Amino acid sequence: MTAFLIIAVLVLVAIAIWQMTNIFELSQIKTDNSQVANDKDNKYNGYLLFAFLIFIYGITIFSFWKYSKVLLPEAASEHGAEYDSLMLWSFVIIFIVQTITQALLHYFGFKYRGEKGKKALFFADNDKLEFIWTIIPVIVLAGLILWGLYTWTNIMDVNDEDDPIIVELYAQQFNWTARYAGTDNVLGDANVRMIDIDRANVLGLDESDPNASDDVIVKELHLPVGRKVNFKMRSQDVLHSAYMPHFRAQMNCVPGMITEFSYTPIYTTEEMRLNPDVISKVKRTNKIRAERAANGEDNSDPWEFDYILLCNKICGKSHYNMQMKIIVETEEEFNKWLAEQQNFGKTMLASSGQ
Repeated sequence: MTAFLIIAVLVLVAIAIWQMTNIFELSQIKTDNSQVANDKDNKYNGYLLFAFLIFIYGITIFSFWKYSKVLLPEAASEHGAEYDSLMLWSFVIIFIVQTITQALLHYFGFKYRGEKGKKALFFADNDKLEFIWTIIPVIVLAGLILWGLYTWTNIMDVNDEDDPIIVELYAQQFNWTARYAGTDNVLGDANVRMIDIDRANVLGLDESDPNASDDVIVKELHLPVGRKVNFKMRSQDVLHSAYMPHFRAQMNCVPGMITEFSYTPIYTTEEMRLNPDVISKVKRTNKIRAERAANGEDNSDPWEFDYILLCNKICGKSHYNMQMKIIVETEEEFNKWLAEQQNFGKTMLASSGQ
């Protein structure tokens, strides 16, 4: 019985749709069903072009006004200012070109709209115009590319001549581990095949390598301000990406190989917390959290700014949770903190009961 009623309802709905279609067709008999646009259509389209032009400019201005406050504060690394300058000029050039080309496109679309009796003038080719619209983008893009390559070369200056600190960032689903090179500033050999969870060898360090015994393994990244840091990155499982947005630094962590990146922090965590942009962001965030707390919602505790290491590759279901706190401090504070950490050799002795 139920099946019969369902079929009956479907048949009745189909008949109703068919009748409504007939009524609509009858109501359109006296209308112009020509598929060829007339002068009135072209005029309306021309005005719509201008309306859309105003809309895209309006939404662009609104976005700058509304969302510029969520941008990152000034860079906290030595190379960051050059990186930001390159990106800013790229955006300025794109914005200027977009503004001019869109204005011309919509203006000419209106001015030369179709009109009865008007015949379009057709150019098979125009060497002068083709030269202009080819050479200008070539010059601009070549300039940006060369500037970008120069900037990238400076940023990727990974060397041991500047007395850098050597730190390994080890990625795995879904957390980060940092390893410091210890007093000899040389990382011991490691391989994922040597991982021994029972003996707390979580990074697969080679216990026979003397350079590994003084390595320090931690879950919180500390960096000294004004000192260059060479990062060596490994991944245990899938492709991750070490992303430190406030330092304008990012590098993929690839299983089976070591990738490198280096930078010099220029502001301590405490100094960055006094940055006006950061103060404003903390204030806005805590206002939202206070509202959540008033409603009894989770994740509503007051927030304090910290540098952070994120994964910038979608590496699995808990990708969003893959982060590590970064603390930038004076070199004296860093050395004191590092001296308080237990090195790999002592960890192995403790796990062996010695």
